[in-house]
Amino acid sequence: MPQLNILVVDDEANIRKTLALFLDSRGHSVVTADNVRHALDETTRSRFDLAFVDLRLGTENGLDLLQSFTALAPSMKVVVMTAYASIGTAVESMKRGATDYIAKPFTPGQLELVTERIGAICTMERKIASLQDTIDQLNPDVTFISNDPAMQQAIALARQVAPSEAGMLLRGPSGTGKSILARSIHQWSRRSQKPFGTISCPSLSSELLESELFGHVKGAFTGALRDNPGRIAAYDGGTLFLDEIGDLPLPVQPKLLRFIQEREYERVGDHQTRHADVRIIAATNIDIEKAVAQGRFREDLLYRLNVVQITMPSLVERKNDIGIIAESTLAFFNAQYHKTIHGFTGDVLRLFREYLWPGNIRELRNVIERAVILCEGDLIDEKLLPEPIRAAKTPPGLGDPVPLDTIEEMHIRKVLEQAKSLQEAASTLGIDQATLWRKRKQFGIE
Repeated sequence: MPQLNILVVDDEANIRKTLALFLDSRGHSVVTADNVRHALDETTRSRFDLAFVDLRLGTENGLDLLQSFTALAPSMKVVVMTAYASIGTAVESMKRGATDYIAKPFTPGQLELVTERIGAICTMERKIASLQDTIDQLNPDVTFISNDPAMQQAIALARQVAPSEAGMLLRGPSGTGKSILARSIHQWSRRSQKPFGTISCPSLSSELLESELFGHVKGAFTGALRDNPGRIAAYDGGTLFLDEIGDLPLPVQPKLLRFIQEREYERVGDHQTRHADVRIIAATNIDIEKAVAQGRFREDLLYRLNVVQITMPSLVERKNDIGIIAESTLAFFNAQYHKTIHGFTGDVLRLFREYLWPGNIRELRNVIERAVILCEGDLIDEKLLPEPIRAAKTPPGLGDPVPLDTIEEMHIRKVLEQAKSLQEAASTLGIDQATLWRKRKQFGIE
């Protein structure tokens, strides 16, 4: 049976103590409360998988808790307990959101049966959420079979550190597979049965990013029409991956630092201090030490994130791995598009090795997906590759006999690789961000 976090709500001290001792003996973590207010306070402070709630709490009605529990902890299962069992109270309990119903006095066997059933439901829900997340994120961006010493070292270090709770900072150019490595670290860790999530720091404003991380209460700001528990609460017990942490807004940085140090936070618009157990893995493709020197990133936060640093090499540094990655990616897209392409011609593999791959593994993936879609034979040949790769023997420059689009694409890719943000890239190119977005879509640049 999985270990559950359980809340016991009963106004009788002996029942609270007996239930807590029994559930604790079965390996569960138990917190008790003797009234409605106490139960709500505990629910705001901690995340529970299951609550046993007495129907009568002195002068209070335990059923009144169910609506509040739905708002505060929608995933928590509730089992109603009562010495006044009837079909009417059972039906009313279920209408208000209870998962199950147990009549007093109950035996240890009955209690264990109910707990096992709830535990099975929680396990199933976690597996479904994990599978759905895996399907949503399914992407053959990286393979951990490598002939490259730097890559082998990175993977070995990740496997070694994964079972610990150490903060980790993944570094390397965009498209090298940092997000896939973060997910693998989670799967290799003790948290693998708990949820994994990703937040891209540049994708949200400072206010929205804080709300996304820590949550907000209804009315905290314009558009906050309902409570939002936030990602920290949603991934309690699991792992949260913060991609491109170098772009984390300064106002959010001290709040993240406090959470990493104390496991405490407040939702936007709320003064209630909450607790959660979430492992933070961060990634960056910029010189974050330079950002610290320029005052754009807190040094103390960097120290907390950078307990263990893993650097992912660029694809051009892993030339001996290109064939392995290409074959595994081809197999993936063969299955996805119901093709039976046998491989690549020798010329294609030579061009793959000679090309500089500014977009790294992500770019290789896009090239192979395009080729699979267009291929009508048994092998992917040179004609199915984009022009920049066909010209890979001598990378084109100004005045070379190549289309203007080729030069433009290479220049945009290079600027994006070096820029700290899309706004900076657009400024360097002398265009607005909307134009840059259209150019990226035109050239298939992610």
